[in-house]
Amino acid sequence: MSEEKKIAGIYIRVSTEDQAREGFSLPEQEKRLRAMCEYKGYEIYKIYKDAGISAKTGNHRPAFEELQEDIKNKKVNTIVVLKLDRLTRSVYDWENIMKFLEENKAYLDCANDDINTTNANGRMVARLLTTVSQNEIERTSERTKIGLAGAIKEGNIPHKAPFGYKHINKKLVPDPITKDLAIRIFNLYYEGNSYQTIANIYNEEQVNGKKNWRDSTILKILENEIYKGDFVHGKRTDNPTYYENVVEPLVSKELWEECQVQKKKNSRNYKRDKDYLFLQKLKCPKCGRILGGNATRKKNGNVYYYYQCHNCKISIKETEIEEQVKHLLADILEYDNVVNEFFLPVLKAKLDSPKEELENEIKKLNDKKERIKKAYIDSLFTEEEFKEESKIIDNQIEIVKSKLLENEQAEQLNFTVDDILLKRDMDFINKIKLPLSYYAFNDNWDILGRKTKADIIMRYVDNIELEKGNKIYVVKQLNFRSTLYSEFEELYKQGYVDMKRPLTFNFNGICVDTSVRYSEYLPIEKVMQHLYRLNEFYEVKLYKGTLFKETRKLDMMPLQNGEIPVRIFPLQDKNNGNKNWVSMGMITTRNVPNDIKVNIQDVFKKLPDKLEKEDVVSQEQR
Repeated sequence: MSEEKKIAGIYIRVSTEDQAREGFSLPEQEKRLRAMCEYKGYEIYKIYKDAGISAKTGNHRPAFEELQEDIKNKKVNTIVVLKLDRLTRSVYDWENIMKFLEENKAYLDCANDDINTTNANGRMVARLLTTVSQNEIERTSERTKIGLAGAIKEGNIPHKAPFGYKHINKKLVPDPITKDLAIRIFNLYYEGNSYQTIANIYNEEQVNGKKNWRDSTILKILENEIYKGDFVHGKRTDNPTYYENVVEPLVSKELWEECQVQKKKNSRNYKRDKDYLFLQKLKCPKCGRILGGNATRKKNGNVYYYYQCHNCKISIKETEIEEQVKHLLADILEYDNVVNEFFLPVLKAKLDSPKEELENEIKKLNDKKERIKKAYIDSLFTEEEFKEESKIIDNQIEIVKSKLLENEQAEQLNFTVDDILLKRDMDFINKIKLPLSYYAFNDNWDILGRKTKADIIMRYVDNIELEKGNKIYVVKQLNFRSTLYSEFEELYKQGYVDMKRPLTFNFNGICVDTSVRYSEYLPIEKVMQHLYRLNEFYEVKLYKGTLFKETRKLDMMPLQNGEIPVRIFPLQDKNNGNKNWVSMGMITTRNVPNDIKVNIQDVFKKLPDKLEKEDVVSQEQR
């Protein structure tokens, strides 16, 4: 180097990524460079510090810019840094820095890289080192992109969860609390409602505890590819990357595309007149995608509905699907009638708002509130932003708390799960004895309107899996919504609701294959309580027999003419030790109305009183 006096400007920098790495902290850099200047006899003019700033091209570095100004003004003639990458990692930037140093007759001294820019060899070494440094940063960027792409393909979406989704273990999954609210936006828009109309509906209903739904919010949801299972990374850049089928979709690709096409129409003057029963419910038997809907109107005015997968080129008639699942939907309708007429206060809160899930949601909201409070304390939020965010969370907490209160109040009502079993059996008996009156008091699937049918399916069915049959596509599995299924399954396991099962039983000496209403084991005192309550209104009998597990044949006493099985159930629990057979009970009634013991109106509008234990004992003795 030249013999002229070296006036050093010590430049130290640390980025967010390497703040914690040993030897790169600002105090450590300053300590080592001061020692070097003292050793070499440099006069230190100033310490220039850039904290939390990367050395990438284009980054604004105030301290480094100040150092350059001081070099221009001849206050400093030597830049002292720990390593070259503290100064820059770009060959382009390095060429500009070298040119700047030459023009201002200044130098660079790197403690760890042994760079001396006063001669050609030193400048060549500096260029080589910078090239290696830039190559490393580019390779790191490539590895990051590859890792990010792999994460996205696994469902790890690096964005805030959109409405209807939430993150679980970094994966984006449907949020059971809000997913149906997001799906409803697509359905409302598909039916012809404008963005503003949907926003007005959601504001009026205060959906998700909000009163500030806007048309722009609705549009943002409708345009987001995530709802059809896809994700676009870098959407606002010149080179976005499209990832297909990376998360579980909430709507079919066909419905999403239909909504995009419809945006080009005048949706205020557009209204659909078709109601699809299984919209968003059917899965393609080949690729598993949600099927889109299509309909054709004939000259006679009849509308025929189809569901299609454009990817696999298949088309399925709606009538074929409805016919296959009608018996299940009729059971759900019966359950819905029972729940809505007698037990809605008891079960609605449990079905729509599981207690455990509500409690977890309150905890999450409180945690979120604490994070916002901390961010405000750390000056990451303004006071106005803090108050606004806190108000939104407080409103959400109040809504969840009110649902939790409804749940707790419902559990204290007088209706019991025993009453569900009783009412379902009464409905079955009424259907046998008084079919015309029964359908006057209760809904029948076949006479329901399309809108009502679609509403029942939307509320209770999660999806329907299909498979290829001999000539048509057949239903492989009907999956009920988890909230309904878990409640129904729990009541079934406890013996309080029934399911239909195929059985072979002995009817007047003839083996008959049929479906019977079957419920799980109940203790004998529960069975007798149930039987005697039914007996307050009807003539009913209890038969005992044996079910052979391997053949599913039910060996029961011959029924009398006109007797109909109401239900069968085990009289022993599963742990009775017998692997081949189980003792069974069967409640029966006759298919005539003349043995009804009360006013006809009462069998539809009332429940028999629950008997006290001594009343049950006295009736058993008679």
